[in-house]
Amino acid sequence: MLTLSEKEVSTIAKYLLKGKVCYYQEDKKIIHHLPDEEENFSEDLTLEEEDLLDEIDADPMNYAEFVKMEPSQESFIMDQFTDQFVENRSFQEDLYDALTKNKAMERFTFLIEESQSYKEKWLDFRFNKYKDWVLEQVDSYNSLED
Repeated sequence: MLTLSEKEVSTIAKYLLKGKVCYYQEDKKIIHHLPDEEENFSEDLTLEEEDLLDEIDADPMNYAEFVKMEPSQESFIMDQFTDQFVENRSFQEDLYDALTKNKAMERFTFLIEESQSYKEKWLDFRFNKYKDWVLEQVDSYNSLED
């Protein structure tokens, strides 16, 4: 059964937020991170990264994979944040409007980045949601082992 410390959960969440895919090597209790091929298909892997993928392929039961949220999940947490934390009605309407347009995440992020009062709250909220997401993936991984 896979269990992670709070520090390991936080570390994985940080890597996921940076667009990485993480692999937790159970026997050595090591977190590995690689570029997400779906986002960085033009980025070549280093020899070390290719060797790691070969190790994972050779012994997949020893590695738990952690991936970032799907766009629909990201959209849902943006909506949650807007609903729960944004008290300024005008700004809240701007955020909701951004979420209904093309490139919603980019529009939402741009508005939040420009906001002195909400930027830090958003970063904390999103980080905590990603820690929850890592724990959900641990639960899924453990249920596959049963």
